[in-house]
Amino acid sequence: MDGPGSPLPATRLDVEYDGTAFAGWARQPGRRTVEDVLQAALNQLMPARPPVGLVVAGRTDSGVHASGQVCSYEGPAVPLKGLNAVLPADVSVRTVRTYPEGFDARHDALSRSYRFRILTRPARSAHEHARALHHPTPLDRAALDACAAAIAGTHDFRAFTPTDTGHKRFRRTMMSAAWVDEAPDLLVFAIEGRSFLRHMNRVLVGTMLEVARGRSTPEAFAALLEGAPRSAAGATAAPHGLWLTRVRYPGEEAA
Repeated sequence: MDGPGSPLPATRLDVEYDGTAFAGWARQPGRRTVEDVLQAALNQLMPARPPVGLVVAGRTDSGVHASGQVCSYEGPAVPLKGLNAVLPADVSVRTVRTYPEGFDARHDALSRSYRFRILTRPARSAHEHARALHHPTPLDRAALDACAAAIAGTHDFRAFTPTDTGHKRFRRTMMSAAWVDEAPDLLVFAIEGRSFLRHMNRVLVGTMLEVARGRSTPEAFAALLEGAPRSAAGATAAPHGLWLTRVRYPGEEAA
């Protein structure tokens, strides 16, 4: 039992969820969020303790999915089976691990990885309609690859986040960015970085798709990474194609 002033362990949860029916991760009055659902489940399993405060590695927007989200709280671990038994079907905790005092899912993270999935066949999919963006017309793959190559490194990404923002610093470092073929009709934009701006990945994808449709050029796209205004970039891609796939911490191998 924890005594007065005794250090509390930190518990890490590795979580996956289907974002379709959620208004994002963060609590919002009157709306269903992943944070509220997970916190309610934890409180149900630990009724004698004060409500836990969850720290999340990366907040996701309404409709965005996660296969590798991480969150943490101060306090003892709960049984994995019991936790999943009280969670709804669209949220699952994959692992529960106890760490020494002080582990923080957000601040201890070395990088976050995202994938944006695009279905490229002419016909829509009954299975992927809420998990991949349907793009039925041809895309210039060479143009997409050229844009992705420009993203790796440190750049000013202010063109790829809403103008009305709380961000004070717009320079971010991306370890990798590439378009990959996940399946014959499934094209995926994979990116890893230390941190991201709000809507950044969705605006990157929306802008690259405009280049791939011939409405802009890879050279013009690269110029946006020098601190251009939001109005110079393209549309924000729909959220349902975006997945948070991994959060990496010290001691874990890079992808």
